[in-house]
Amino acid sequence: MSQTAQIRSHRKPRRASRNPLLRTGVAGGVLSTLAVTAAATPSSAEEKKPVADTVELPTITSDLATGTRQAVEAKQTIAVRYEAEAARTLAAEKAIDQAAKRAEAQEEAERRAAEAARAEAERAERERASRDTERTTLATSAAPTAQAPAPTGGGNVATLVGFLRAQVGKSYVMGATGPSAYDCSGLTQAAFRQIGISLPRTSQSQSTAGTQVSLGNLQPGDILYWGGAGSAYHVAVYIGDGRFIGAQNPSTGIVERDMSHDMPTGAVRVL
Repeated sequence: MSQTAQIRSHRKPRRASRNPLLRTGVAGGVLSTLAVTAAATPSSAEEKKPVADTVELPTITSDLATGTRQAVEAKQTIAVRYEAEAARTLAAEKAIDQAAKRAEAQEEAERRAAEAARAEAERAERERASRDTERTTLATSAAPTAQAPAPTGGGNVATLVGFLRAQVGKSYVMGATGPSAYDCSGLTQAAFRQIGISLPRTSQSQSTAGTQVSLGNLQPGDILYWGGAGSAYHVAVYIGDGRFIGAQNPSTGIVERDMSHDMPTGAVRVL
């Protein structure tokens, strides 16, 4: 046996009860410090997070939506304006087209009226030609009586015929009564006024102003008429030798013609 085997150790025993408390306090302090530090200092991941982006993203999205809506509204407004302008343009074009059609219709109506007037004049001319053909034989058979020499001496007939011959070549103007222009009834009225006889103004009235005489028994100074008695459309004065003087129309004026050129319908005698 060793000499020291039963000798108590000279080392001081450890104070086990103190060390655990110390360790506990130290550990607690460290942990508290770490907790405070962690709370006060953001982690590296949190520092790298784009805080501004997370705050401003809703604002950017809202602005983008507002801008898009405004752009759509602007486009719609422009589209409405274009449609309105197109409608106005179309309305103007329709108005112009309608005005052009009305003008064409007016021109067509005037053209048809002119054609109708020409057709009526041609019809009247054909009727006169037909009467000429029908009465040529009658005029020829009545020549010994009707073709008496035109008077050249004094008297009412000579004055009447002299006045009429002095008017030959003057103009025909509807409604004119002289002295530079006449219509048909204006000329006969002025001629008979030279010998003191007052005639009605119109050809219709002059065709019934005297005694009706046949075309085979004419004398110088008889009034010839074309159309019906009381509805005549033209008059002239028979001057003898199968001829008459009258204001015919605007193209010929006052002329002296043979009866065969335009055979009258009837005659009246006022002398």
